[in-house]
Amino acid sequence: MASVLNVLLPGRDKLSFVEAFNQWLARGTALPTALPGYMHAVSEFFRWPDGPLPAAALIRQSVAGDAGTALWVCADPAWVQPELSGARLLGCGNLAVSPADATSMVDALSNTFAEEGMSLLVGDPQHWQLKVPNYVQVPTFPEPEEALGADLFEQLPKGEHGRRWRALLNEAQVVLHNHPANAQRAYNSLPPINSVWLWGAGTLPEWVECGQALIHSDDLLIWALGHKAGVEVQPRSALVGARSRAIPAGGGASHAELLDLQDVQPSEFARDWWPFLEARLESGSELRLAFADGRRIMLKKTHRLRFWRKAKV
Repeated sequence: MASVLNVLLPGRDKLSFVEAFNQWLARGTALPTALPGYMHAVSEFFRWPDGPLPAAALIRQSVAGDAGTALWVCADPAWVQPELSGARLLGCGNLAVSPADATSMVDALSNTFAEEGMSLLVGDPQHWQLKVPNYVQVPTFPEPEEALGADLFEQLPKGEHGRRWRALLNEAQVVLHNHPANAQRAYNSLPPINSVWLWGAGTLPEWVECGQALIHSDDLLIWALGHKAGVEVQPRSALVGARSRAIPAGGGASHAELLDLQDVQPSEFARDWWPFLEARLESGSELRLAFADGRRIMLKKTHRLRFWRKAKV
């Protein structure tokens, strides 16, 4: 059997300007459409015990090794933009926070959360974790992908149960708004870190399974899932030298890999990644593309013979 390369991609329309890619897509085989969203695509390649993905505990274990049996919540540094009628979440995680700034900000927030019996810790400068007593009931917060760009008030937990968490976020926003690191960030044309976003609550699962032999990703959560599943994970940069050449299809053995390009910019995809993917096709690999909009398409080298299928303009 040929090797299979599963690829997580942005929405198909975002990459529609790449003409050669569109031609291949027109000749490919459409697979059943899935629910839109990055996390839905991730769940097609990883399995864990029933329930929402405990992202915080997995990340904590991956970066610090001390998740234990504690209850963890992602408290990622965030950028909130005030508006006349409310506010919107414009950024969460991966906001170019330096290690020194991450430590300083978390230290400034420590009392806010300690008063509720919680501990805020830096796992990675871009991703912080909140250790919560196991007896505390954590409401459901939307994943960053769902919350970005939306009205902040609509995303926060409602009612009496959510009051405590809304108050915590408000206090955290006051502390971070006044933090001196944001003046330097403004000078460097970086967005402010003026909030945290809570999501991915849970305890470390007993197991995670993954059917991939190798994973290429720059996403910390994918790394955490791969570590728990015992699968080798490499940064996408590990493929730099392979982008311009074909990769052997693995002989007669079945071999599956996962390439996470969900956050790739269109220009980078056109310049670097489509030539790499096309080389894999030419070498005999089967590509299974998972678009963020839910569309799924399979490409094989033999599909080039479907010349009567034309790309949509």
